[in-house]
Amino acid sequence: MAKKRVLVLCIDRDNDLFEKVKIGGPIIGKEANIEAATKLILKDPEEADANTMFEAVRIYDSISKEDNAEIVTLTGDKSLGYFADREITKQLDSVLRNFHADSCILVSDGASDEQMIPVIQSRVKIDSVKLVVMKQAKELEKTYFVLLEKLKEPHYARIIWGIPALLILMLIISEFLGYDWKLVGIVVGLYLLLKGFGIEENIIRSFSDFRFSVEKLSFIIYLSALPLFIISIVLGYQEFLLKAPVTSETLKLGAFVLLRMLLLLPWVFTLVLLGRIVDLLHENKKYAVMKYGMYGASVFILWAVFAVASQWILAEVYFSDFVVTVVASVIVAFLSLKIIEWMRMNVLTSMKLENKEVLTELGAYIGKIIGVDRKKGLILVQTPFGHRLDFDFDRISDVGERVLIK
Repeated sequence: MAKKRVLVLCIDRDNDLFEKVKIGGPIIGKEANIEAATKLILKDPEEADANTMFEAVRIYDSISKEDNAEIVTLTGDKSLGYFADREITKQLDSVLRNFHADSCILVSDGASDEQMIPVIQSRVKIDSVKLVVMKQAKELEKTYFVLLEKLKEPHYARIIWGIPALLILMLIISEFLGYDWKLVGIVVGLYLLLKGFGIEENIIRSFSDFRFSVEKLSFIIYLSALPLFIISIVLGYQEFLLKAPVTSETLKLGAFVLLRMLLLLPWVFTLVLLGRIVDLLHENKKYAVMKYGMYGASVFILWAVFAVASQWILAEVYFSDFVVTVVASVIVAFLSLKIIEWMRMNVLTSMKLENKEVLTELGAYIGKIIGVDRKKGLILVQTPFGHRLDFDFDRISDVGERVLIK
């Protein structure tokens, strides 16, 4: 009877191995894991990941007599969240290509590793999960590590540290401008509104796509946008100082400031989007360019609406002009969306999508593309269990070596 192939899996999600002892994953084999864990615990005796790796070695020794076992430690990223999960998923796929495991045993310190269970289960069966917690004050220590790991994640860090920091800054600025708590209430209210409707995550995800590097051509474009942004802020501040003594209405004062800033601000966003498009074209990611084309159209639509709205507040144009601008903006937005969809459809249909692997944005494996229905705008995906799934082209967020689905 053939021995069962079992993978003993240990995860260092925050990549302490590389950050502290410069050892990158995946770490494969008993000797390599013992050496890495020893270096890590000598560097930091309180490091939980080292204890987890030693426990994984112990489990490996206990099962290797009966099963064909292998021990592997996967490493993520210090920023945690999506980037850590993506790196762990990449390493796990690489390991499974070389060691075709029937199942695995997940050894975890319980801090944040268990969040990877759905991703691991999409690739290999999990027979057991072993939780490793230091003996001193187990529950308290476990809680401490969970809180510590959560505070490292950008999502929770923005809530715990970002909101108090925003309140302090707004209180100082509001006091300086003489608005007391009103400005603070407006800013915090807008932030909570964006967060409540899920808009905040979409904005952060959009900005996370931008990578600033002196080795890229886009860096020059980003750099040229910076002075324009600073000049826009200065122009707005100068207009505020000029109009504040002679304008008693806050709404009119805001309109004066906004009109002044809109002289250069739209070009700042245009340059930033242009830089990203240059990067995508250089990386041969034509499909992703379409999204930023729509962003560019949105910038000028918003510029037109806000500019005419400010002029209407200042009685420089009639209300009918504002209504016409809004209607025209809606029409232009609709036409732009249709044109972008048409271009995106043409780009997708020109690509060879068959046999590409399909993953979610969080890295969970779905299956392989077995066909494309160009008339209905669908990709046909077959899961590892033989099921067939259909996905609209609209759900495709990126196309490269793999296809990412929203």
